[in-house]
Amino acid sequence: MAVFTAVTLDELTQWMEQFPLGQAVALQGIASGIENSNFFLTTEAGEYVLTVFENLTFEQLPFYVQLMRHLAERGIPVPAPVANAAGELVVALHGKPAAIVSKLEGSSQMDPQPAHCAEVGAMLARMHLAARDFPLRQPNLRGFAWWQATMPQVLPFLSPENARLLQDELAYQAAFAAGPTYAQLQRGPVHADLFRNNVMFVGERLTGCFDFYFAGVDTWLFDLAVTVNDWCIDLGSGELDVARVEALLDAYRAVRPFTPEEAAAWQPMLRAAALRFWLSRLYDFYVPREAEMLTPHDPTHFERILRARLATPAPRLTHQE
Repeated sequence: MAVFTAVTLDELTQWMEQFPLGQAVALQGIASGIENSNFFLTTEAGEYVLTVFENLTFEQLPFYVQLMRHLAERGIPVPAPVANAAGELVVALHGKPAAIVSKLEGSSQMDPQPAHCAEVGAMLARMHLAARDFPLRQPNLRGFAWWQATMPQVLPFLSPENARLLQDELAYQAAFAAGPTYAQLQRGPVHADLFRNNVMFVGERLTGCFDFYFAGVDTWLFDLAVTVNDWCIDLGSGELDVARVEALLDAYRAVRPFTPEEAAAWQPMLRAAALRFWLSRLYDFYVPREAEMLTPHDPTHFERILRARLATPAPRLTHQE
C-alpha cells in the first residue's frame, strides 16, 4: 500500500464520472504496506479506498474483486467493490488496473487480546465456509512455486547460517507438501495476509477485514497459520502467546471443526507461514521497487518467528473424533 503511482484530485475529476459516487472531494495516499498504491478517497457519496494495482494484471484481478463481492453478499464484513456504469469493478487509471471499494468502520487493533483473537478466528472460519462455492480459481501467487523462484534471488544477501536455514526449511516444506497428510488438507479461497493491520475493530467488535490482494486457493490451515503467526505472538521474540492462540483456535473450531489431517499438519504449516513472509520480506528488502512512500518491513521479524516455531512446539490443534 505504498504509493508507487501518484494520483491527484484533479486527475480523478473526469475518471470519477463513470462511478455512481459523485465528485471526488479529497484524496490521501496511504503509506503502510508495500504492494499497491492505495488512497483514502472522499466523494460526495462517502468514504472509500482507491487502489491502483502495481503487480496484478487485468486478467488476474477478477478473482480478487469478485471474491470480495462474493463474501460481502454472504455477510462477511469485507469492503464491497464499487462498479462503474458499465458494471466493471476494475478500470484503467494511468494505464494500470484500479478499483474503488467501501471503507470499513473502526481501526486496526495492534495490541490484540484474547477477545480480539477470538473475533478473528470466528470470522476467518466463516470466511472459509462462505467462499466454498466461489466459482473462480486462482492459485496462491505467493505459494510454493514463488518460494522456489525467489529463494535464489535473496540467498546472495544472507549470512551462511541464514542461507542454510532458508534452504533447509524450503526442502522440508517441499517434502511435506509431497506427502499424504498435505494432500488431504481442506482447501479453498483464502485471504493469505490476515495481519493485524488488515482487520478493523470498534472496541472488541470486529467490523471488517480488507486487503485481499494476496488471496488465492490454498489450504485453509495455511491461512490460519498466517493469522496465528501475527495475531498471537510476542512481537519482540516471535514466541506464541498461548492464551491468544487458544482463543483464536477455539473460536475458529466452533464454526468449522478441524480434521485429523489438519491437526497433524499444524506445526509444519506454522513453519510454512513463517517461511513465506520471511522470504517475501527478504525479497522486498534486498530487491526493492521505488515508491513515493515505501519503507520495507524488517525481514528479521519473520526469521525470529521461523526459528521460534522450529524450537518450540505450538499448542496442539485438536480435532473432532
